[in-house]
Amino acid sequence: MRFISMVKSNEGRSGPPPKSLMDAMNQLVKDAAKAGCVMVEAGGLLPTSNGARIRLSNGNVTVTDGPFAEAKEVVGGYAIFDVKSKADMIEWTTRFMELHKHHMAGWEGEAEIRQLAEMGAEPCGQAASRTTERGDRVSA
Repeated sequence: MRFISMVKSNEGRSGPPPKSLMDAMNQLVKDAAKAGCVMVEAGGLLPTSNGARIRLSNGNVTVTDGPFAEAKEVVGGYAIFDVKSKADMIEWTTRFMELHKHHMAGWEGEAEIRQLAEMGAEPCGQAASRTTERGDRVSA
């Protein structure tokens, strides 16, 4: 099963994450692999000032350039895991948030997890390899 974890926080914090947090996140990825699960992809998002919102409302499409002043918290990063269950995803995401507590004093945020809808996907650890939507062959 693939899940995405979307990390939301106040965009007001400036600067990149500390090296200690990045090192700890790399260890988390290794720990997940040892447990038979895979972090498929992860990344941070640039500030909303670099983005735009495209909205369809009342039959009209509008584009609003960032930053988005009305948003208290924004998605600042994400991680996609291939895990055996929702409980596993909750465990790995909780560990991820604990890393922030230990390496970024005062940081506050939340992570929302959602299962990805996939056609014909096999659960973590059951397939030797699979083909991505782009046609790339990926080992499990």
